[in-house]
Amino acid sequence: MAIIIDTSQDMCVLPELYPQPGSAEEKAAFHKLQEKMPKLFEKVSTNRLSEHTSVIVPSMTLHQDELLKLKGAIYYEERLLYLLMLLRRPRTRLVFVTSKQIHPTVVDYYLHLLTGVPAGHAKKRLVLLDTNDNSNLPLSQKILERPMLMDRIRKAVGDLDNAHLVCFNTTSLERTLAVQLGIPLYGLDPDLLDLGSKSGCREIFRDAGIPMPAGRERLKTTEEIVAGLADLWEERPEIKRAVVKLNEGFSGEGNAIFDYRPIMDVRTASRSLREEAIEKQLTTGLKFEAETEVWENFSRKFSEMGGICEEFIEGELKRSPSVQCRVNAVGEPQVISTHDQLLGGPSGQVYLGCTFPADKDYRIPIQKYGEKIAEVLASKGVIGRFAVDFVVVKRGEEWDCYAIEINLRKGGTTHPFLMLKFLTDGHYDTDAGLYLTSTGQPRYYLASDNITAPYYKGVSPDDLIDIAVYHNLHFHSATERGVVFHLIGAMCQYGKLGVTCIGNSPEDAEYLYEKILKVLELETKGGGWKDRQKSFS
Repeated sequence: MAIIIDTSQDMCVLPELYPQPGSAEEKAAFHKLQEKMPKLFEKVSTNRLSEHTSVIVPSMTLHQDELLKLKGAIYYEERLLYLLMLLRRPRTRLVFVTSKQIHPTVVDYYLHLLTGVPAGHAKKRLVLLDTNDNSNLPLSQKILERPMLMDRIRKAVGDLDNAHLVCFNTTSLERTLAVQLGIPLYGLDPDLLDLGSKSGCREIFRDAGIPMPAGRERLKTTEEIVAGLADLWEERPEIKRAVVKLNEGFSGEGNAIFDYRPIMDVRTASRSLREEAIEKQLTTGLKFEAETEVWENFSRKFSEMGGICEEFIEGELKRSPSVQCRVNAVGEPQVISTHDQLLGGPSGQVYLGCTFPADKDYRIPIQKYGEKIAEVLASKGVIGRFAVDFVVVKRGEEWDCYAIEINLRKGGTTHPFLMLKFLTDGHYDTDAGLYLTSTGQPRYYLASDNITAPYYKGVSPDDLIDIAVYHNLHFHSATERGVVFHLIGAMCQYGKLGVTCIGNSPEDAEYLYEKILKVLELETKGGGWKDRQKSFS
């Protein structure tokens, strides 16, 4: 049930009860709560019958200007619905809070995927709450502004000593939320956020001894970007292009391409003449990954959050794999999986989806790099899941690997892998870089957050499930194969859908993906649903 509360007055902070957000007192309270996490983690991870409550707040607390570039961003909260699979544990409770009410069919769809536990049993241990607020504000902020909702969450949790908070990413807002709820956060300390900025990433790669593109970090002004691009030109005289990145950009939407080739006539000129040409090219010829971006807006955000410039890695055969890692609550770094990312956009930097696992020719080398990076991050106190993105280029018979960035949050590769794990009860074999089911059979998948078409609009969750069942595309627990949907709520309004196609081979996963595209076009554009409805008349 949605709650409508008048938030015209500031009700976020109650000084008599809670420390001021961002204060030393709040940070001390947060660190005190965090001391509970190792014991909670060990109890839950070693005993499936332990009583425990997880509060799930899938707030995408990211730079709001950048979030506006993401179509249907509010529905990305649904990506964390894979955590409903935790209800397989018979004494686990979930309190799942979203901006808007999740369609009941979407909830039933995920509960149907549970194995070993009747959906009705799981549903009794699931509390769904929402803010009834579709605005672009971070969900965590919306919750903090609703004291009655905060109270409902506390009451749903019950024993505060036996619960923890899970979020999409962590910032000072999530720290305040944890403190005011009185439960620890399984995630990054916000004071360590800079480690995941584009500048912080380069410094981590340097500490870990990982190869990365030539570049400059900790830039803020146009003058510093110009100087950084000039330095790159001197360091790499053969360079063709560079990437200018906002520190807090995500999914590649905060990137832009700088092209040196139009100003090659000044390559051997004086530094001042080269910088003059670079500045003109920067302000008039920068190519943005986001369709709506312009220099005036980009430079304003760059001055606010800072950023980097680095060499754009060229190559005829080039791919962008990633390594998924985590540092658990007791500080142990682990590699979880590898993926090949599916990228789009003007220069192939916008995340569209992924295939699992990464290609066998380079999955083990990047996995080893991921291990080193995870060890460095663990030594700095990082906790939680994160992904490291690479660019690999084939030169001769070898693949050259370059670390590009670290995403200190749950990302586009998190939910498909964990959904596979929850559905099949298998494990990731780090020696082979493969996922094996409980019976030892390998599984592969192709996942995407960006299946879009204008004729998908108007398709309700009920319609989508009917289409999947009619064409036998849904996931079958007996065969451990099929299609799992996410972002279901975005389809009706935005014509956008997410899928994870789980197959017995890479080719099988791709076959399922291509089949779902054909089926959706047949049903939504071709009107296949009309013929099916006739059969029931």
